[in-house]
Amino acid sequence: MKQDRVNFIGKIFLAVLTVIFLWPFFICLLMSVKSKQETSLGILSLPEMIHWENFSAAMEKANILVSMKNSIIITLCSVVIIVLVASTAAYAIGRQYNRKFYRFYETLLVSSMMLPFQVIMIPVYRMYKGMNLLNTRSGAIIMIAGLAIAYSTVMIIGFVRAIPMELEEAAEIEGAGRFRIFFRIIFPLLKPILATVATLQFLGVWNEFNVSILLLQNEAIKTIPMQQYVFFGAYGADYNTAFAAAVITMIPVIIIFLILQKQVVAGMTAGAVKG
Repeated sequence: MKQDRVNFIGKIFLAVLTVIFLWPFFICLLMSVKSKQETSLGILSLPEMIHWENFSAAMEKANILVSMKNSIIITLCSVVIIVLVASTAAYAIGRQYNRKFYRFYETLLVSSMMLPFQVIMIPVYRMYKGMNLLNTRSGAIIMIAGLAIAYSTVMIIGFVRAIPMELEEAAEIEGAGRFRIFFRIIFPLLKPILATVATLQFLGVWNEFNVSILLLQNEAIKTIPMQQYVFFGAYGADYNTAFAAAVITMIPVIIIFLILQKQVVAGMTAGAVKG
């Protein structure tokens, strides 16, 4: 009886948390389908009819198709680079963790995560200007991926260390080289944490703003977060269209999360044990 009561209270608590976390999404969706007049009546007022024109106006005003294409290219390329580089780096550190140099290198990676991007903004801008990488997707991809690799590597190291060495030794006896061992044996075993890293980094890169506003000033290569500002001026703001744009730009993120949801949960659960 007592256990049933505890379970019931737990379910109520989870339901309340779910409502709290989903409330902003409900407000966003509600605002995106209302007119300005209906919005003036109150944020929670229901619309008499769904105003689909907000979505078409948002796509036209913010040039959503172009900015979404830029965001997709930059995000996918950055995530692929992050996953490949971080997994190989974590493998190198994890397999040599008994050596002081590699433990020091891990500490160095953790320390680099504490350095705010604002500290290096001016040197980065001057370097990119000298290398003619300003207003290029490749330049943004290199910088965004570089900033995220340290965190991703540290996340993966613990999983690499948990993989038995006997698997690699058996493969070496069969004549497999280091490259083949990693991509045929280690890499598949890292699937849960790699899915977690990929999802987290997809969310981070998709919403990345500091690097984009510094390096991508050309209208043709602006990303989604930068285009959100076109709805807000010095003397007013078009909230309904802005929320409509937000709903449109959330779709790719939701799709990616739904696809990788099981792997993300598995990675987080395993991380609680292996960390």
